[in-house]
Amino acid sequence: MSIDRNKATAYEFFARFSESDIPGAMATMTDDATWWIPGKPELSPAAGLYQKDRITKLFHSMVKRLKTGLKMTPKGMVAEGDRVAVEVVSEGDLTNGRLYRQEYHMLLEFRDGKISAVREYLDTQHAHAIWMAPE
Repeated sequence: MSIDRNKATAYEFFARFSESDIPGAMATMTDDATWWIPGKPELSPAAGLYQKDRITKLFHSMVKRLKTGLKMTPKGMVAEGDRVAVEVVSEGDLTNGRLYRQEYHMLLEFRDGKISAVREYLDTQHAHAIWMAPE
C-alpha cells in the first residue's frame, strides 16, 4: 500500500478512537495485530505486548472509565515504507475526577493497508498516576 494510504488509515484509527468507536478503530487493524506498551508489568499492569483481542478489552475498559471518551489528536506524522511514526496528544476526563492529558509517540506498522503492529511510547508515570494509583 502507499504511504499516503497508510497515513490516512492512521488518521482514521485515531478519529474512530476519539469517537469511542472501538470496533471501528479496531477494524483498521489486521486480525493478528499487536500493540506494545512500555514499562515493567510488575510496576504498571498495562505494560507489555497485547494481541488484538486483549488490547480491544483494554480500550473498552478505558472508555468506560471516561466521562466522554479519550480524544486522541495526531500532531504530526512521518512515513516510510510500511511504517508511520505519529506524534499524538490525548485528553480525557475520568469519572473519578482525574484528568488524563498524555503525549505519545507511536510507531505503526502496516500490512495490506491495515495496522499490523503498534509500539506506543508515553509518559508511563502520568498514566500510572491517573489510571492505576489508588483513589
